[in-house]
Amino acid sequence: MWYKAMAEELYFIKTNPNIAKINLYNKLCREEEGVIVFLHDDAKVSLEIIKNKVKDSVDHLSKEELSSIFTWFTSTFPTDSEEAKTQLFIHGIDLFYEIPKKENVQLFQDILSDYENYSKQNLDFMVDAQHFNQFLVYGLFFTDIALEKKGSCTVLSHYLKTDYPALYALAEDQFRTKGSEQHNHLDLQHYFGELYDLTKYYKGTIIKLHTL
Repeated sequence: MWYKAMAEELYFIKTNPNIAKINLYNKLCREEEGVIVFLHDDAKVSLEIIKNKVKDSVDHLSKEELSSIFTWFTSTFPTDSEEAKTQLFIHGIDLFYEIPKKENVQLFQDILSDYENYSKQNLDFMVDAQHFNQFLVYGLFFTDIALEKKGSCTVLSHYLKTDYPALYALAEDQFRTKGSEQHNHLDLQHYFGELYDLTKYYKGTIIKLHTL
């Protein structure tokens, strides 16, 4: 079932606080008994905290709180992932991209961790789109350098070099220092490229959700 497979995938989410403060808040109020089973600790107190945060802005939810809501929605449609996504969208949570397969998720997270260490930035589960986009450009450069060593490269990365020389130099330095043990750079570059296209003009918050 889809919601049981969440640990194997990494989800990327955009939020619409204005829609969430109406639709999601009302749903939480109407279906308290349904959502409460997915909350931890003192569930009733946790639910009130979540409702108050959503009424203010869904972006104020913690990773654990958002994960509980996410699981609540996806468990309602265990065999229909598209309907689950549609319902999340209607309630102000736009699951716009996902990376499948546990090994690909780990490789993506490894590149993110290296970028955080080298750039001295902490890209938490909720991050400004501009900072996230810079990471994606770095990821495109890093995977392109690895692919170039194998006799392949991409037009997008070549085009972006002139706009982001510092990020390209960072990717080159990281590749020289650490090399690359990944074997599926083509898959990774595909993810970086699609995420870049989906977020390059977006001005809000990006949420990375890897639910275990």
